[in-house]
Amino acid sequence: MRAFIAIDLEPGLKASVQDLVRKLEAVRADVRWTKPGGSHLTLKFLGWIDDEKTARVKAILGEVAGRHQAFGLRLQGTGAFPSERSPRVLWIGVSAAPELAALQGDLETELDREGFPREERAFSPHLTLGRVKGRDRLDKVMAELEKHRGDDLGGMAARKVALFESRLGPDGAEYHIVEEAGLG
Repeated sequence: MRAFIAIDLEPGLKASVQDLVRKLEAVRADVRWTKPGGSHLTLKFLGWIDDEKTARVKAILGEVAGRHQAFGLRLQGTGAFPSERSPRVLWIGVSAAPELAALQGDLETELDREGFPREERAFSPHLTLGRVKGRDRLDKVMAELEKHRGDDLGGMAARKVALFESRLGPDGAEYHIVEEAGLG
């Protein structure tokens, strides 16, 4: 399966994210937007893994989650990667206690030992709103995104972390939780 580890959002926050996506979609730019319910905070992308690796990842997930306490996070601000002048990914930022970085770093270390290479880029907590496909009306969607730079979409307590399967389809990816592990 194609897999990643992430923190799933509470339903109210997913609804807030989708409200923002609908405002951005109204511009009709060439962007593939996040599907309703698909919002999550990715901690580690794993790629394609077989049953043996899946079993080991589940064990690591439980071990690492047990070493970390629940923590708060908030969805705040918007932006684009790699830059707003040349956007490929549109996002909403995630501000969190230092526990988030500690959890993500611990997962990186344990998974690196299992043969999943460390991410070369620094961890930048965010939720993907959409992926830019073309330049048509991109200036308009960036102007709309700028209007939401200071938005605070709310917060939640992160109490668990999950192994997700990403199923690719003609309308984009669908995400399914395979295993969850409670923090603390």
